[in-house]
Amino acid sequence: MRLLSGLLEKFIKKGTLRLYDAAGQLHVFGDKLPGPAVTARINRKSLETTLFLNPELRAGEAYMDGDLTFEEGSAIQDLLMLFSVNRSALYAQGSQKLLRNLWRRLRRWHQANPVGTAAKNARHHYDISTDVYRLFLDEDMQYSCAYFRDAARETLEQAQQYKLIHATTKLQLKPGMSVIEIGSGWGGFAIHLAKQTGAHVVAINVSPEQIRVARERTKAAGVENLVEFREIDYRNVEGSFDRVVSVGMMEHVGIFHLDEYFAKVRNLLKDDGYAFIHSIGRMSPPGTTGPFIRKYIFPGAYVPALSETTAATERNGLWVADIEILRLHYYHTIRHWRERFAKNRAKAVQIYDERFARMWEYYLAAVELEFLHGSHMVFQLLLAKTREAVPIRRDFMFDAERSSRVA
Repeated sequence: MRLLSGLLEKFIKKGTLRLYDAAGQLHVFGDKLPGPAVTARINRKSLETTLFLNPELRAGEAYMDGDLTFEEGSAIQDLLMLFSVNRSALYAQGSQKLLRNLWRRLRRWHQANPVGTAAKNARHHYDISTDVYRLFLDEDMQYSCAYFRDAARETLEQAQQYKLIHATTKLQLKPGMSVIEIGSGWGGFAIHLAKQTGAHVVAINVSPEQIRVARERTKAAGVENLVEFREIDYRNVEGSFDRVVSVGMMEHVGIFHLDEYFAKVRNLLKDDGYAFIHSIGRMSPPGTTGPFIRKYIFPGAYVPALSETTAATERNGLWVADIEILRLHYYHTIRHWRERFAKNRAKAVQIYDERFARMWEYYLAAVELEFLHGSHMVFQLLLAKTREAVPIRRDFMFDAERSSRVA
C-alpha cells in the first residue's frame, strides 16, 4: 500500500478519498480543498500495487471485476470525478509521465488500422447487441455529439434533431444531388438527408450489425430508393459525389492513417463539391488514447489534435472552408447517455452480465468528464478542393436553421 499511498497523497489536492485497503485499514487522502468525497474499498491485495503502476487502466478493470467497490453512497462516477478535478496533478507525477511517454512511443502499434484490422476494431464496439444502445441513445439512434440550443431545457431527442438540422444546413443539398457518407452508424443521418433534401445517399460502414439495422430503418422510413448501404472500408469505395459527409468516424482512423482518410475524401469529391467532417478532437497538443478506452471500448481509435487534423488537410491540398468548435455539447450529450443507462442498468445486465454493465458505466462516466474537465471537444469542418466551393459568408448555414423547430 506504500507506493499507492505515496501517489494518492501527491495528486489528490481537491476533495477527499477514503480508501480501505485489502486488510481493512482506512486511509484518507486529500481533505484539504473542496471537492468530491468518495469512500472505496480494495478487495484484493495485489491491486494496491497495480493501481500505482497504471491507475487509469487498473481502476476500471478492478471496478469491472469487483476488486474495487464503493461504500457510503459513493459510486464509480464519484471516483472518476475526483480523478478528473485532480488530473493535472496526477499527470505531473514521475511514474505517470513515464507511462504516458511509453504510450506515445507505441502509438503506431496502438492505432494500426489497415483494411481488415479497422473492420475488426469497429466490430468490437458496434457489433454488440443493438438493444444495449437502445438503453441510452435517443429514439433516432444518434451515437455522436448532439447540438444543444438550450441544454437546461431540451431533451436528448430534441438536441439530436437539432444536430441533424445544424449539419444539413451546412450542406446546401438539393434533390438529385449525390452524397457519400463515410461511417453510417444505424442510418439516422442518411435517412434524414434523403427525407429532407431528396439527395441520393450512399452510406458505407464496416459493421454488419449496424448495416442490418440501418437497412430496416430505411425501408420503414420509405426512402430505400434514395439510400444505399454498403459494407466496405472507406479506402476501397470509389465514385464522385457532390458531398462527402462523415460524422463520428474520423476518430476511428488512427493518426497514422489520417492522410489516407483525407486523400480519400478529396478523391471522392467532385471539383465543385465539398465535405462535412464532424469529429471529436482535442484542443491540447497531440496525445494518446487512454488505456481503458483503448483496450475495452474503442481499439485502434484516437482523438486527433486540431493541429494534427489541419496538417493532414494541408498535405492533401484541401481548403478548410469553415471550422466550428463545439465545446460543451458532447458533455451534455454523454451526461444524458450516462443517466439513461443508469436507469436501464438492470436490462444491460440481462442482455450481457454485471461485468459488462460496470464496463459501460465506467466508459460513459470517463468520457463525460473528459468533455467537462479535459481537453476534448468536437469540431465540424467544411473541406473543399477549390476556394469557391463553399459560399464566402456563413449566413447560408444559419438562415434556415434559425427558423427550424423540432417537436
